[in-house]
Amino acid sequence: QVQLVESGGGLVQAGGSLRLSCAASGRTFSSYAMGWFRQAPGKEREFVAAISWSGGSLKYADSVKGRFTISRANAKNTVYLQMNSLKPEDTALYYCAVRMSVVVTTTPSLYSYWGQGTQVTVSS
Repeated sequence: QVQLVESGGGLVQAGGSLRLSCAASGRTFSSYAMGWFRQAPGKEREFVAAISWSGGSLKYADSVKGRFTISRANAKNTVYLQMNSLKPEDTALYYCAVRMSVVVTTTPSLYSYWGQGTQVTVSS
């Protein structure tokens, strides 16, 4: 049984920082791409960031470039999302996901496994 468990969400003031973690279990994900997505109420799920198995290939949504950093620790089967300079528009439920491929992509439908999400709320 594959499980992805996100943590680290919470309430923060604008300009603050949070670090999200996603712990994977059930198999080894070190060979696969992983990503973070988010969904705000009434909006579609949108891509945030993704990372290749080696960490050498990264993708970011334009809205988070320069503020968010994705990283991974394969020995721990964990992926992180460091979020700095948070804005109220970053408020959403954040999900991590695994793509059963070494190729990084921004398309949600190409990811096979998803966590339950962790809520991030940024107050103005």
